[in-house]
Amino acid sequence: MHAPWKRSTPQEKVAVGAQSERMGRRQSFREFVVYLGPALMVSIAYMDPGNYGTDIAAGAGFKYDLIWAVWLASAMAMILQYLSGKLGIATGRSLPELLRISLGRRAFVIPYWLAAEAAAAATDLAEYLGTVIALNLLFGVPLLYAAIFGALDVLLIMALMTRRFRLIEQMFMLLVSVLVIGFLYQLLVLKPSPSEIGIHSVVIGSLGTDALLLVVGIIGATVMPHALFVHSWLTKNKMGLAGRKIPGVKEGEEPFSPEEKHRTLNLHKWETVLMLTIAGVVNVGILLVAIPLFPNANITIGQAVEGLDSIYGPLVGIVFLVTLLSSGLSSSTLGTLAGQVIMEGLIGKHWNIWARRIVTRFVNVFPTTIAVVLGLDPLHLLIYSQVILSLMIPLPMIPIVYYTAKRKFMGEFVNRHVTTLVALVAVALILAFNSYLILTSFTGL
Repeated sequence: MHAPWKRSTPQEKVAVGAQSERMGRRQSFREFVVYLGPALMVSIAYMDPGNYGTDIAAGAGFKYDLIWAVWLASAMAMILQYLSGKLGIATGRSLPELLRISLGRRAFVIPYWLAAEAAAAATDLAEYLGTVIALNLLFGVPLLYAAIFGALDVLLIMALMTRRFRLIEQMFMLLVSVLVIGFLYQLLVLKPSPSEIGIHSVVIGSLGTDALLLVVGIIGATVMPHALFVHSWLTKNKMGLAGRKIPGVKEGEEPFSPEEKHRTLNLHKWETVLMLTIAGVVNVGILLVAIPLFPNANITIGQAVEGLDSIYGPLVGIVFLVTLLSSGLSSSTLGTLAGQVIMEGLIGKHWNIWARRIVTRFVNVFPTTIAVVLGLDPLHLLIYSQVILSLMIPLPMIPIVYYTAKRKFMGEFVNRHVTTLVALVAVALILAFNSYLILTSFTGL
């Protein structure tokens, strides 16, 4: 044993430094696991049933050619979701709360709230249709009954929401795992070409009218309004659960030090990058699964499942439908939570979560059931829901960039100029793609 006054040898100093580094890495990993949740939940918005339709059409219609569009959509979503979460950490308020303060008068707040609620309802329609289609194809439930049974997911969601919030996060972990494992299995069976994936991830080929419309569908409908609204609320509340408060802080005072906010912001950054990268991989996986069905750009989900069954056997089709059902259920939960956040933040009122969910689901069950009774394809309703979402995306997107670029809101956490510039480029691209989607949708309806 060394005497306490004896100097350490260089070898001992290296060993102590390596041990400290290992302990630091373990501590950082534990902190990340504790923090994990906000971006995990938001990532579901980028793997919802609406993405299935565009990604399947892209793979079945153009094989590998549009993979780059999926990665571009994921990158733009990543920067905007990062800024939304950053807003909640830096200000201690959600985006809807800041908007209520900025708008001030109820004459401005109420129309804004109604528009945001319309966006949440349109999002829920796409998620609900995914659940209905999965029930129909997976269990053979007639569409009319599937439309009714699909509404019962409210019971599962509400049961979870009356318990600890961490339980909801754990449910999302399970459902995201189902999605990832399901598509990994399908890709192992399908064996896509790695070289083609690599080339078309960075090379933009010639874009005809049909291909451009699909690019617009992938990118223009990827960034969801409700996900941008809710991320700031999730990170704000995560600070209270996982953050280390200043001892002895009084009510009304800032409970977290700048150092603690920087620590949390770093965790948020890496969680957002990780989870939205996984979402991008899943979307590329959906596209790759549909490639064997080429050429058929107008393929439906039912036709895709039949085609996969005939080529690879029924197990691949079953796994695909299980992932679709998982996507519908999890994205419905996020939509419910987002609607509640929007209402509480903008008008300052808390409505019973059960009543809210039942009313929202009834609004979407009604037109879907009518469409089924009339013999219409429920997927046609997705066109209208995507047009509504395209109109509503500026509602959260522009304020997020504005607030995070202003020091009076963010203080020392204000965006760097390059961050704001990248965000503005993403906003311009998304608005351009959405404008094109709206024009083509109205001329084609």
